[in-house]
Amino acid sequence: MTMRFTAWNRADSNLHASLTKNINRVNGSSSLSWRTARSTPNGGRDSITLTSTYTSISKSQKQKKTLDRDFFVSVLETSVTKRDAKAYMNKFVPLLEKKGATDFKKRAAQTRSTDSKSPSEGAAMVDAAIAGKNVVPELKPEDIAIQVPLYVAMVKFRAPQDVSDATLDGVGKTLGQLRKLGLICIVVVDCGLAGKDEATDRQTATVQANRIAMAIDNYDAPGARVIDSPIAIKNSADAQTSTFTSHGLFVGNPNDLMAALQEEVIPIITPFGYTADDCAIKPVNADDTILALTRQLSGLQFLGQPAEDSQITQLARSAEVYRLVILDPLGGIPAKNRATGRYLFLNLEQEFPEVRDDLTTPTSSNPNGPSPYSLQHLENAILAKNVLSLLPPTSSAVITTPQEVANEQAPEDNGMDWALVSTRRGQNPLIHSLLTDKPIQSSSLPSERFRHITSPTGTAQIGSLTTLAKRGMPLTIFPDPRVNPWKPPQPGQKGLNLTDPCIDLPRLVNLIEDSFGRKLDVDDYLKRIHGNLAGIIIAGEYEGGALLTWEKPHGLEGSEAETSSRLVPYLDKFAVLRKSQGAGGVADIIFNAMVRDCFPYGVCWRSRKNNPVNKWYFERSRGSLKLKDMNWTMFWTTPDLGSDEQKLRDYESVCRGIEPSWADQKHILD
Repeated sequence: MTMRFTAWNRADSNLHASLTKNINRVNGSSSLSWRTARSTPNGGRDSITLTSTYTSISKSQKQKKTLDRDFFVSVLETSVTKRDAKAYMNKFVPLLEKKGATDFKKRAAQTRSTDSKSPSEGAAMVDAAIAGKNVVPELKPEDIAIQVPLYVAMVKFRAPQDVSDATLDGVGKTLGQLRKLGLICIVVVDCGLAGKDEATDRQTATVQANRIAMAIDNYDAPGARVIDSPIAIKNSADAQTSTFTSHGLFVGNPNDLMAALQEEVIPIITPFGYTADDCAIKPVNADDTILALTRQLSGLQFLGQPAEDSQITQLARSAEVYRLVILDPLGGIPAKNRATGRYLFLNLEQEFPEVRDDLTTPTSSNPNGPSPYSLQHLENAILAKNVLSLLPPTSSAVITTPQEVANEQAPEDNGMDWALVSTRRGQNPLIHSLLTDKPIQSSSLPSERFRHITSPTGTAQIGSLTTLAKRGMPLTIFPDPRVNPWKPPQPGQKGLNLTDPCIDLPRLVNLIEDSFGRKLDVDDYLKRIHGNLAGIIIAGEYEGGALLTWEKPHGLEGSEAETSSRLVPYLDKFAVLRKSQGAGGVADIIFNAMVRDCFPYGVCWRSRKNNPVNKWYFERSRGSLKLKDMNWTMFWTTPDLGSDEQKLRDYESVCRGIEPSWADQKHILD
C-alpha cells in the first residue's frame, strides 16, 4: 500500500506541475496558479483552488540552495591535488561546457515551439492536462544535440531491500551529484533472489528499482527512470563463455536505454531479459547484465546486433564506460595481510590470484569451504576484473557500501574522525574517486596512520570499507622474496647485478632519467652498487621501479665489516615515469611491495629538503630527520627506530655518506 500510494503521489505531482506550467504558458506570468485538491474520504470529487505561487517558489529555491550547498561541500571535502584537478578538468569540463550549451539550445527550441502556438492550441494543452494526458512538446531531431563523449558509470546495487530509506536517499543524492560532475550512472538492481516464483522475484526487483528511482528523484531533476530491460537472451545451445560474449546475453533493444542517457535521466534496470526466440521474460544474472551493457557501450557486442538506427548508434558510440561501481552491504574486498582488513587499492593484474586464494581456501572458522560472504566478495572481484578487461587501462572499479556512499555515520560515534593524514572527515568515496582517481585512503600508509573507528553498522574497523580496483600492471621483483627472502649478502655469495640478463638495463636507465629529469652516470653508478644490490622492483613495462641496496655505515671496519647485522637496508632509487606519476597507483604499488614483501622490518632513504615529493614521503614513513649542514632529509619505515641509537646512527651515516652518480655533477650542491 505504501509503494502504491507513493507512486500515485508522484503521478499526481507530475500532473500538478504540468497543469501549472501550461496554464502559465497560456495566460502569461501570474501570481496565481491552479492546484487540484486530493479527494477526501468525505468528498467524491477533486476541487480546483487558487493558491499563490510565491510561497512554493520560495520553498523550492530554499531547497535548491540546500542541495547546491551539500553538493559543493561534497566536492570541497575531497583532497584534490593540482594534478588531480587538471586531469579531471581536461576530461569532464569540455563535456559540461557543451552540456550547458546544449541545454540552452533545448530551452530555446522549447520557447520557440511555445511562442509559435496559437491560443487555441494552448487551450487544448490545458484541456489535455486536466484530462490527465501527458503533454510532451515535440522537438525536431536537429534541436537535440548529442553530447560527445558521454561518460557512464555502471552501478550494481546489491540487496537494496536491506537498505533503509534514509541510506537510500543519501545514495540517490550522491548519484545525482555524480551526474552534475559529468558522470551519469546506469543502475542494475540485484536483489539476490533465487526463489521458485519468478513473478514474486520480479515484483520484488521492480519495487526496489522504484525505491532507487524515487530516491534519485528526491535530489534533483531530471531524476531517474525504471526502464524495460534491454537485455536479450540467446538460445542456451548457442551461448558462449568468453568475457566478450558470455552466457548468451546481449543488448537487444537499446532504445529506452539510449533515450534515457540522452535526456541525462539515470536508467534503472532489473535483472530480467527476454528470450530471443519467443520474447519470454526470464531472470538473468546481474553481473552478466553489467557485462552485456558494458560490451554494448564499448562497441564490443558481437551477438544480436540490432537494426541500425543512426541516432541511437551515434549515441551508443559516443558513450564511454568510465567506471564500475558495486554497492554491496559487505563493502570492499577483504585482505588478510592489511592493517585495515581490506584492499584499499587492488591491483588486479598482480593481486587477483591472492584474492581468489584467500577467499576460497578453507579456514578454521569454515573448514568445509568458503562462507557465503567470501563467495560474494569473490563474485564482486571477478566482476571488477571482467568489466575492467573490456575497458581502457585508465578505468577503475569502486566497491563500497551504500552507507559510505550516503556519507552516514554511526549514531554513537558523532565525533569520530576518519583520521588519516591529509584526509578530511566524511569524504564520499564515489565523488573522491571521480575527482582524483585514487582510493579515499592511500594503501601504502603505515598502520599507525589509521585509527580505529566505528563503522555505520556499529562494528569496529580501521579506515574505510571501500576498495578501488584497477586493471593495474604486473609487478616483477628480483630476487622473488617469496622464494628467496631478502637478506644481507654473505662473504663469497654472488649477488644480483644490474647487468644480469633478467634486467633490461637501457630501459631501467631511461626510467631513472625520465623520472628525475637528469642524466645518470651509468658507469659510476654500476661501480657504486656492485656487490651490494639487495634487489630491484619493476612495475609493468618499466613504468616504475625501485632499486634497493645493503649499505655499510661509515667507519665500519675489521670484523664488524664482515657481520651483516650492521648493514643498512637502503632505498637507492625510487622512480616513476612522468606520464605515470600521480595516476594508476604506480608509486603505491611499488612502495607496498617494498615495505610488505622485500623489507618488512624497515628501510631508509633520503630526499632533498625542497623535494615536492617529501609530503608523500612524510605520510608513508614512520619517522624522518633533517640532516644538519646538508640538503637532505632522512626517512625510514623501521618500527621503534628512535629507541635503537646505534641503528639510528648507522642510518644517518649511510644517508650522509652516499655520493650520487649524476652526470651533471650538480649533486655537489647537496
